[in-house]
Amino acid sequence: MINKADLRRTALARRLALPETEVARRSAALWLQLLAGFPVAQWRGLHLFLPIARQHEPDTWPLIRQLWADFLALQLAVPVVQSDGRTLRHYALTPETPLTPNRWGIPEPAADAPEVAPTAFDAVLVPLLAFDETGHRVGYGKGFYDQFLRECRSDTLRIGISLEPPVPRIADAWAGDVRLHACLTPERLWRFGQ
Repeated sequence: MINKADLRRTALARRLALPETEVARRSAALWLQLLAGFPVAQWRGLHLFLPIARQHEPDTWPLIRQLWADFLALQLAVPVVQSDGRTLRHYALTPETPLTPNRWGIPEPAADAPEVAPTAFDAVLVPLLAFDETGHRVGYGKGFYDQFLRECRSDTLRIGISLEPPVPRIADAWAGDVRLHACLTPERLWRFGQ
């Protein structure tokens, strides 16, 4: 078992060592897993994230463009970190949405974009650095997603997105962590019993 701090450090180092072409290849494999493993056509609202390229996060843009083209009724939304530095609000993402980089270089919709309530999402694609075989995850350590996921409906699917396979168990996972229902890796879809 490994603790969150050590796992966060080693997982980020491994991801940053990946060539950009490998990040792109693994990202494409993730989206094939998503479309094959979930009833995306039945969803009305999907929350996803825009990638921090310098952190070698999975590239969601190819998926976003495909969803815009193939699932016209699906409303996409992305998070925006609020000025308090602790909370997220969620805004609609369309091909016409103007985006501006925030202080971390993440593109965000303008504040006048339509806001979307957390209860509107059928599924949330959760960014992470690592996860374990029981559905616990490690992010950047700010707690944004734990708070947000608690605000979603009880039937909202929580789907992690990882470029790497899981570790067996995170040593310091605790009851307040919001577990994933599933996690996509380039090789397979992991599902977790709740």
